[in-house]
Amino acid sequence: MFLAPSVVVFALFLLYPLGRTVHLSLHGNDIIGRPSRFVGLSHFEEMFSAEFGSVLLTTALFTLGVVIPGVVGALAVVLLLESKIRAQRFFRTAFALPFAFSVASASVIFAVFYNPASGVLNGILHQLGLGPVQWLTSQETALLSICLTTVWMNLGYGVLVLAAGVGSIPREVNEAALLDGATGPRRAWHITVPLLGPQLFFLIVISTINALQGFGQIHILTQGGPVGSTTTLVYSIYQHAFAYGTSDFGRASAQALVLLLMVLLCTAIQFGVIERKVHYS
Repeated sequence: MFLAPSVVVFALFLLYPLGRTVHLSLHGNDIIGRPSRFVGLSHFEEMFSAEFGSVLLTTALFTLGVVIPGVVGALAVVLLLESKIRAQRFFRTAFALPFAFSVASASVIFAVFYNPASGVLNGILHQLGLGPVQWLTSQETALLSICLTTVWMNLGYGVLVLAAGVGSIPREVNEAALLDGATGPRRAWHITVPLLGPQLFFLIVISTINALQGFGQIHILTQGGPVGSTTTLVYSIYQHAFAYGTSDFGRASAQALVLLLMVLLCTAIQFGVIERKVHYS
């Protein structure tokens, strides 16, 4: 009886939507999205195509392009801030500031930066004697631009998590390392980074899940273009279910189940491989 309220909420907001998604994935839809006929696994069979393979490849590249630079960048910033540089509080606040921006705000800011005619980035390239870059309208640079935007958006959260981890390292450990002659990069690599294992593992898992679910910055900056070069799995779900008045909830639900399996698989691999190397004090 004590668990009943939690079970009801769990069933209402998790089990029922999941069951509804499975039901929709097995049915076709009428013009307004209502299930009209049973189609079995045909929506899943349609995924064995070059088009859907391209979507999965874009999703994988986007995830790798966000998680690896994001975690490494946050770690580099935290190690730099812990090296007793001047104006440490100012830089700590500056690097954590992106965490305060919403996805929409950050995307609009970067849309200004990426403007091919008057953007800041092309202005810098012009000062260096280089030609302009079509950041968001070229298939070669659009996904990279989205990745850079997302890394900046997530940097503040990563810095806060790792900074809290550095603050939890016992002072005695650092003092013992200093007495043994471990200073600078050696102390950071052999002492700080291993003791940040739990925070790094948490950040990798959360960053991967967030990257697989990334949507807002893609919708605002490129809308999946040009020519589908930034269409990730989440954005493909949106296109089939809501964009252009399609209401193809069956196909979108099938893709949503694939996304769920991808998240579970990536998380399971990370727990099975990375967590074994994590040192919990």
